[in-house]
Amino acid sequence: MNLMTNGTGPRRAPRATLTACALLLLAQPFAPAFAGPNEQAKRIYERIAGIPPSAAELTQMTNAICGGACAPGAAGAAPGSAALVQAAAVATSAPSFYNVTLKNFAMPWTNRSATVFSPLNDYVATVIGMVRDDVAFNTALSADLLYTSNASGLPAPSPANNNHYATAEQNGVNLMSTLVAGTQSGVYGTPTAATAGLITTRGAASAFFVAGTNRAMFRFTMIYHFCNDMPTLMDTTRPTDRIRQDVARSPGGDSRLFLNNCVGCHSGMDPMAQAFAYYDFDATAGQMVYTPGQVQAKYFINAFNFPFGFVTPDDSWSNRWRTGPNTVLGWGAGPGSGNGAKSLGAELAGSATFAQCQVSKVFQAVCFRAPVSSTDLATVSSITSSFTSGGYKLKQVFQQVAAACPGS
Repeated sequence: MNLMTNGTGPRRAPRATLTACALLLLAQPFAPAFAGPNEQAKRIYERIAGIPPSAAELTQMTNAICGGACAPGAAGAAPGSAALVQAAAVATSAPSFYNVTLKNFAMPWTNRSATVFSPLNDYVATVIGMVRDDVAFNTALSADLLYTSNASGLPAPSPANNNHYATAEQNGVNLMSTLVAGTQSGVYGTPTAATAGLITTRGAASAFFVAGTNRAMFRFTMIYHFCNDMPTLMDTTRPTDRIRQDVARSPGGDSRLFLNNCVGCHSGMDPMAQAFAYYDFDATAGQMVYTPGQVQAKYFINAFNFPFGFVTPDDSWSNRWRTGPNTVLGWGAGPGSGNGAKSLGAELAGSATFAQCQVSKVFQAVCFRAPVSSTDLATVSSITSSFTSGGYKLKQVFQQVAAACPGS
């Protein structure tokens, strides 16, 4: 008997019967299938290091993923598992993670156009060194810290130029093995009390203290370390008594613009940007200037825009965002006020938003997209909790994110 099993006709099985069987099979429960350990290892390594792993590194990672006993055709580990995090630790030991991935990760924070196409500088080198050495990243805006390279043939680091770092990059120096930790006070001669981590590096000062009114340093710190620009932080409910004279109270003759727009940014920004009152960047000399006890002239420009506005007397600052709508930023246990950039940096880096922003930036760098779905946001939240409770170690964040990325 030659009974066909597809199609329709007098001697063939009905199509409806086969469709029902297929649906029954599809309804059976299946265990989730993950990529094999080799594929997972390769994907994680490339996301972190930017290049394929060597044969030895691939073996080390696959053994970590399947517990040292990788059977042919074995499924990989579940995304985010400890095994994948352990495998990712191999990738964060690769020189290219430091010379390429971390350089491109941090370089946009050092300029106003957020470009990676700039020479290596002290800001980026310090970020790289902090990640390599597991330095608590919540000190990034307050520590007396500076990383330099001990490679031979480099100009001495100088507060007046970037030659040390630019030459290191031109010479292809291995940053993972040559960066050494020092202090800004020791290398540049900046008073210890005036050092504020990345804020007072030459890279940051040349971009954000130069000219202007020093509000740029505050604004770009918000952009790069709070993942928010000023329009998303606007709060028109704060007092206006610390807004400087250069802000017109009736721009274009319309006071509503001031009350409904200008106030939203300046009422919170100006009291905190006052922490930078003694800082400037001398473009002619090529270095940051610090004048303790003497407010920089830039704080008094355009005083006749509103002569009754605030006249900056010193570098005291106050965080008016600890109350009102911006309490959602999750301010830490800091005092909420103080003097100078160091204490303000500690205030900012102690917030929940600072920590979440660092994790979100790593997610985008490693997963090649911003966290947007509910799953992504839950992943960022979980890793942020681990980041803050585990000593603010950013290298582990790279490992955890790579292990949790969809498709890992």
